[in-house]
Amino acid sequence: MADIFISYSRQDRARVTPLVAALEAEGWSVWWDPEISPGEEFDSLISRELDGAKTLIVVWTPKSVDSRWVRGEARDAADRGVLFPVRFDNARLPIDFRAVHTTDLDDWAEDPQSAAFRSLCKALEVKLGAPARPVAAQEKDSRVTVCVLPFANMSGDPEQEYFSDGITEDIITDLGKVSALSIVSRNMAFSFKGATGGVGEIGRQTKASHVLVGSVRKAGERVRITAQLIDATNDAQVWGERYDRDLKDIFALQDEISKAIVAALKLTLLPEEQHALEQRSTSNPEAYKLYLMARQFWLLDNERNNEIVIRICKHVVELDPDYAQAWATMALAQWNLFTHKDLPIDDVQHPARRALALGPNLADAHAAVAAAHRSAGNFVDGLAAAHRAIELDPGSYVANRMAGLCCMGMREYDEAIRYFEIAADLMESDFTAAMFVVQSYMAKNDRARAKDAAAKAMTRIEKIVAAEPGHSRAIGMGVYALSVLGRRERAVEWATRARLIDPDNSNLHYNLACAMCSLDEHDRALTILEGVAEKASQGMLSWIEADSDLDPIRSDPRFDAMTARARERLMQKVEG
Repeated sequence: MADIFISYSRQDRARVTPLVAALEAEGWSVWWDPEISPGEEFDSLISRELDGAKTLIVVWTPKSVDSRWVRGEARDAADRGVLFPVRFDNARLPIDFRAVHTTDLDDWAEDPQSAAFRSLCKALEVKLGAPARPVAAQEKDSRVTVCVLPFANMSGDPEQEYFSDGITEDIITDLGKVSALSIVSRNMAFSFKGATGGVGEIGRQTKASHVLVGSVRKAGERVRITAQLIDATNDAQVWGERYDRDLKDIFALQDEISKAIVAALKLTLLPEEQHALEQRSTSNPEAYKLYLMARQFWLLDNERNNEIVIRICKHVVELDPDYAQAWATMALAQWNLFTHKDLPIDDVQHPARRALALGPNLADAHAAVAAAHRSAGNFVDGLAAAHRAIELDPGSYVANRMAGLCCMGMREYDEAIRYFEIAADLMESDFTAAMFVVQSYMAKNDRARAKDAAAKAMTRIEKIVAAEPGHSRAIGMGVYALSVLGRRERAVEWATRARLIDPDNSNLHYNLACAMCSLDEHDRALTILEGVAEKASQGMLSWIEADSDLDPIRSDPRFDAMTARARERLMQKVEG
């Protein structure tokens, strides 16, 4: 079956033809039939191709928006989380698709290198992986594909892993700025962390012609980085170097490595690419080192880490007040706290505004703004900010997760599922977005797909809990996953364990209430939730009032009474 199914109006065939050609030149297989309007009838051929396609691109135009067949195909794809809409002539989208991120192609001018088309391709790569380029396309496309494997931490201290991972991610980002290179995604590259397979096999799996391997040894204020660029077709070393530098030279060293790789591959940097490689978020090496640590804590996605992240980021911005990434990460951690602690909303909004002012083209800054809007219950503006973040970086985990949360807040569950699935694919260790997929299917009353999603999420959760038995967020969501799977006894066992590990964690208790709803234990759910509501912050109360997981108990008088008491308590606090 094809990678991409194109849904369009036959009247638009002339403008769809070059789009199909450009997608096929990228290396994807495309199904469309210029002789059959995709909506003439759902015969066996169209139905089979539609069901089998990995993604569907709907081409919205003033003509196609009026086609009930095109809308039907788009809705089917949205239900499966595989919809990628594009638009021409600023077409007014059908009302049920206006919350969906749509790529405008009015300015693409049939140019495969245009910003709009490249953005579409990046989004498709997140869902489909790098395309398997046919020989003809390889001859036409001169880009070299490189997979940057996670640099090994040779510091003798496992806690320094954040530094070697951060160096790797920055090199991936830097090389991604070079138009002559195609870089394997961070998530795919990190899936090979610690793998024992050969470079040739990694190259085959990632479709990379070259693989960069290396190590980092940090001792005090000195750092040693070794790097080798290997030809994946024959295991030959193309380039290699060892660098011993002071930590203060880390930024110049990263520039040097990226430029050396470009030179070894006999490529030429464009002037703007040379400039982009030399641009750094900070020039302060201590701020940089601490930011990498904060980001590692944030990615662990444990409530206990939020205050750690905030403390580190506050120190980082004292060292460098203009460090946009640190402000953005601080805002995201504050948002996590805001949902279950009594904090002023400005604790989220201020660092988000600061991040955006300093980094208007930084995806994380727009994601932070989306979090701030969501904190205020402004889901529409939150989704718009998340869309902008995805335009800047389709591979942003946090942007896709935030888009899903905003869609969930608007009860646009099909779109929420699409974004959450992308987020989960982008971060192999993620379990939160994976569990929001479960919740969204439950809200749609699609228990079969909810169970499938819960089984996948539980696999991730069990790995997290095995490595960190006190990870209360993972345990709490595990209880919910087990309840959806119908594993009542184990869900109760995990719930007991969770209360013992972290008895004062309101977010944990909230997740337990959701699990009890799933098990139809409505009285127990209400009892647990009453305890949460007694101390609920404004952020937590907003979540309680909107969460579809609580719909089974929403009509109970106890629910109305507890939320009314919480609102009154918070109002009295505001009034003095």
